[in-house]
Amino acid sequence: MGRLIRAASVDCLLIDRGLEHSEFEAGDWDPGFRVAQAGRRAVHVFWDGPGEADQLEAITAELRAAGLHVVPTQQARGGRRRLEVTRP
Repeated sequence: MGRLIRAASVDCLLIDRGLEHSEFEAGDWDPGFRVAQAGRRAVHVFWDGPGEADQLEAITAELRAAGLHVVPTQQARGGRRRLEVTRP
């Protein structure tokens, strides 16, 4: 069973790797990532902006290099792509 993981720790890891947060301004998202807690043992990572698939793939590589378990998923009914991040 997975261990406890916090969105803040994943956020800090990605910031340390040089990525920037997305921001909602003037009715649209500026490119970047955002994280959301998905229970005690999972965090979701989203990419807002162009190149979503490529950016999520690059983020996957960064998170796996840091020793985290990453599974690409998609929200129900064809929703947003995201990464589900857990601790092994």
